[in-house]
Amino acid sequence: MARADPREVVRRGLTELWPRLWRYCVVVTGNPERAGDAAQAACLRALERADQFTPGTDLDRWVFRIAQRLWLNEMRSEAVRRGGGMAPVDEFDLPDPGPDAETRMHGRQVMAGVMHLPEAQRVTVLLVYVEGYAYREAADILDIPIGTVMSRLAAARSTLSIKLKDQKDITA
Repeated sequence: MARADPREVVRRGLTELWPRLWRYCVVVTGNPERAGDAAQAACLRALERADQFTPGTDLDRWVFRIAQRLWLNEMRSEAVRRGGGMAPVDEFDLPDPGPDAETRMHGRQVMAGVMHLPEAQRVTVLLVYVEGYAYREAADILDIPIGTVMSRLAAARSTLSIKLKDQKDITA
């Protein structure tokens, strides 16, 4: 049985992976324009290093990790870890999360809250709650201990709970 060519597997897989990679990069960068650049850079790096990919393993995890490392390198080169570049949630093309206006409004409030979390928490929330990765898988992608994943998620849930409660109290 012939072994799959890793370059061909990566090339074909990137097309299917693109929407999820872009969404991941939006959360990592906090900005749709930078997300496009980051996703393209990750695809380029994946194509350049396709011979390092092992066919039969998870291409998405491999490419997400590439994107994460490229972004960290970019942030280090700019000497900026947090703060600027946040885009209002209204600029994102969000899918309709529910059948009624109240559900959509709540979804936008949650997404706005997520986008205002620190970068580390935003990325972890996306990987676990949106992409559906297990804690161990998210830890592997982010190259951090599983306890850090759990800590980031707990902090994010706490922050979002407080923000959403405050918003609810204001509108009540």
